[in-house]
Amino acid sequence: MTKPTLTVDIWSDIACPWCYIGKRKFEEGRRAYDGQVEVRYHSFELAPDTPVDFEGSEVDFLATHKGMPAGQVQQMLDRVTAIAAEVGLSYDFDTLRHTNTLLAHQALHFAKTDGKQHELLERLFAAYFEQGRHLGRAEELADLGADVGLDRAALLAALEAQTYADDVQADLDRALALGISGVPFFVIDGKYGVSGAQSPETFTQVLEHVAADEAREGAGVE
Repeated sequence: MTKPTLTVDIWSDIACPWCYIGKRKFEEGRRAYDGQVEVRYHSFELAPDTPVDFEGSEVDFLATHKGMPAGQVQQMLDRVTAIAAEVGLSYDFDTLRHTNTLLAHQALHFAKTDGKQHELLERLFAAYFEQGRHLGRAEELADLGADVGLDRAALLAALEAQTYADDVQADLDRALALGISGVPFFVIDGKYGVSGAQSPETFTQVLEHVAADEAREGAGVE
């Protein structure tokens, strides 16, 4: 029996370390699944009150934002860095530039219209967590967009005009309507939710389970 094509809607934030890790784990789980999957990414803001130019380190931000001692925050970041390394990522929280991510999400919506949303998302994650780039600035985002083949001038103009601000807000509103309070959050075929950076095996199993359910429904089997 041919498996139905599944849609996976993923809410994530550029500033979410678990979202990049979860992306890698989902991709591995998807590779082990032998059916077709259409993936669509959506905007989410973990800390909407973050200024564009935060003066301080990631430890400073999280200590204030979460009300935790700096030493405890550092231990948490060390743990996340080690987990990221397990999936081939090289997090560098010492050089990370914490910023508001609304503009980066607008850039992703621009990229979606050109069929390069996935490529830009990967580029932005790497730029933010591994390379210390400032993703709150339109010029920087335009440079990163050009790296994946987007028209730099057109992207910069769209960011300066806030062309995709409403699209980002629509994603945020949809997340609120679905009760999503943390990311990454995966919605398979509009009705099955998976929260967090689960293991690749879990993602494979969920895809298999949903495909089997969809096939039964399509065949009229209860």
